[in-house]
Amino acid sequence: MDIDHKADVKKYAPNADEKHIAAIIKHLGIAMKGTDTQLVACSSKDELARVRDSWCKKKLALANPDTELDKAIKDICDKMKGDKSKSRVAFYYLLAEKYGKLSAL
Repeated sequence: MDIDHKADVKKYAPNADEKHIAAIIKHLGIAMKGTDTQLVACSSKDELARVRDSWCKKKLALANPDTELDKAIKDICDKMKGDKSKSRVAFYYLLAEKYGKLSAL
């Protein structure tokens, strides 16, 4: 499954910086090889906890309470609700953008 990550990001953030998109793809590395790992499953509590802990807390270095981060993640799920397959790159971009952390990528 080939996903056009740039197009997915630009669907939600039309002025997205391609440098930041490339940084997310590089960060994800080998995880981008598997179809399932390229997508975020908003229906999976384990998946959303991984997004919070690995992306928000570790990569973006956010110290916000879990409840606040969980709400932000849910907001992104709602924003992307129309997409059956939610691109991990787009999802992570939107979270980084929300918290003003794109420059940290």
